[in-house]
Amino acid sequence: MPPLISQEEALRLGQVEDHAEIEALIERAWQVRVERFGDSTDMCSLVNAKSGGCAEDCGFCAQSRFAEADTPMHAMMTPDQILEHARAAEAAGAHRFCMVTQGQGLSKRDLQNVLDGARLVAEHTNLKRCASIGHMSVERAKQLKEAGIQRVHHNVETAESYYPEVSTTVRYEGRLRTIAAVEEAGLETCVGGILNLGESPEQRVEMAFELAKIDPTSVPINMLNPRPGTKFGDREYMDPWEAVKWIAIFRLILPGALFRLCGGRVENLGELHALAVKAGINGVMMGNFLTTLGSEPDDDRAMFEELGLNVARQPDNGANPRPDNRSGWLDGDTPRTPVDDLIDSQEEANFWNPAVQLRHRKKTSVPPRPDGSENTFPDVVQVDARDPRTPEGEGSRGSQAA
Repeated sequence: MPPLISQEEALRLGQVEDHAEIEALIERAWQVRVERFGDSTDMCSLVNAKSGGCAEDCGFCAQSRFAEADTPMHAMMTPDQILEHARAAEAAGAHRFCMVTQGQGLSKRDLQNVLDGARLVAEHTNLKRCASIGHMSVERAKQLKEAGIQRVHHNVETAESYYPEVSTTVRYEGRLRTIAAVEEAGLETCVGGILNLGESPEQRVEMAFELAKIDPTSVPINMLNPRPGTKFGDREYMDPWEAVKWIAIFRLILPGALFRLCGGRVENLGELHALAVKAGINGVMMGNFLTTLGSEPDDDRAMFEELGLNVARQPDNGANPRPDNRSGWLDGDTPRTPVDDLIDSQEEANFWNPAVQLRHRKKTSVPPRPDGSENTFPDVVQVDARDPRTPEGEGSRGSQAA
């Protein structure tokens, strides 16, 4: 579906500051979302299946070897461990489950764990399966599809013109090649980026139109959650009204894509979280993120239900796909869902929990960034000592879960 506005109009809308005008823009985006998707939703959850020690220099990421932040580590999960976290996601009301690993790619052994984990999730849950495992060839993408993966996530992160400020070791062209390989293998694509990396309004519009050209099934929208000791560690959070405005603008540029709120949504949106959903969102990343904590399941579901949206499970792995299986290639019987009642709190199930399952390895030395930039730290980091889930040594600013 082509964009509903031009680049010039998108830039004009990006200059709007009056809250009443932003609310009018949100209503416009809401109508587009309802016309395309009705009351359906697309709720997702993830597991950080392998973390830490990444050789790349992405400026937002604490897992990078070039970041001065302590490295969040844990080894590749077993297929059974992946399944346990998938069951928790299903109990929370997620419709799909993504297996995420760090780095540009996986070894054959680690890939096999992802493939076996995907097969278990397909056999024992009613969740759709996604993977985010770095760069890949068409052959590797076909292996994912044969194992039951239906959608592959691979972000462009930002506009091509700003990309050299974000990473110099992972080329933008390489990201596009991976996305093309995923499409050639017959898989759905999940491609988005991160707002507030220092890009200009013009570059935000540029990224949105680049995404429109890619035409992904799903677009994850992240907002920078600055991690001390990374290149972008001293950036301020995004103004909530600014964030909501840009979500609505992206919806008008990408009217046919599924939008989900992901990393940084808790910290950046605050009390405007529900308004952001109305700006055109189909779902959120439920549970926790890669290295930071998320919301409670009942709070996430309530944001959508208050807008009259349907978050209930659907028997849709088989012959009656909802919009989140846009290509419609799935067939077969729907597995029996083992969880009858949705949970309200993460404490009720075995969620991926970075506060417990990650260990943080201190770095004795950090190589200089390839682009010559310095890592940065905020002037003040607030720590909520009352929250037992807050990882030791971390405050309200955690690493980006893109």
